[in-house]
Amino acid sequence: QQQLVESGGGLVQPGESLRLSCVASGFSLADYTIAWFRQAPGKEREAVSCIRGSQGIPFYSNSVLGRFTISRNNAENTVYLQMNSLKPEDTAVYYCAAARFGLLEPDDRWRSAARFDTWGQGTQVTVSA
Repeated sequence: QQQLVESGGGLVQPGESLRLSCVASGFSLADYTIAWFRQAPGKEREAVSCIRGSQGIPFYSNSVLGRFTISRNNAENTVYLQMNSLKPEDTAVYYCAAARFGLLEPDDRWRSAARFDTWGQGTQVTVSA
């Protein structure tokens, strides 16, 4: 059974940092595209970042580009999201998700939550003074 478990969320002040973890079980993350999404109350789920396939190519939304960094540790079967310079608008529940992407699949498919079939339970990130 494929499973993802997120951790690392919490309450921080603006400008501070957090590192989220997404641990996989039942499959190898190295063969998958892993994405982070977030959802704030009353808003749609938003794509934040992904690391694509075995090559590990990273992608970011414009709202986090330059502040967030996605990485993968294949030995630990874990994907990380390092979040720096956090802002109040980053407050949301953060989810990681997994899917197998074909070699010819367009890069921007990662922005669609419907493309991913395995999801974690989410971890709350709150940025507030």
